[in-house]
Amino acid sequence: MFLTYLPVLMMLAVVGAMGAAAVIFSSFLRPNNPYGTKLSPWECGMEPIGDASTGHFRVHFFVIAILFIVFDVETLYLFPWAVLLTDESISLLIFIEMFVFIVVLAIGLIYAWGKGALDWVK
Repeated sequence: MFLTYLPVLMMLAVVGAMGAAAVIFSSFLRPNNPYGTKLSPWECGMEPIGDASTGHFRVHFFVIAILFIVFDVETLYLFPWAVLLTDESISLLIFIEMFVFIVVLAIGLIYAWGKGALDWVK
């Protein structure tokens, strides 16, 4: 039984070794020039104000990133379904489930739009 998993284990070992080698090799090749500006905290092109735990910062960029991930996942679910839609074996239940999925995502989009998450300039 172990021999059936041997190719997978060998591939994991090779990939792990290549990843470790890339990290170790790049640490020797990279420039090491630490200075104050380079080591200072920076996020989204805005200067940090105060302490991160009590300071004021905008989360607009993070909301846009989360929305992108949500609708990217939607595309991952819709594409295989759209390919199978041309097949006659798709049932009405599958069609209704995907319609409910799209409606839930549409409600989420309307909610985000109403909260102003899609406003690019404030």
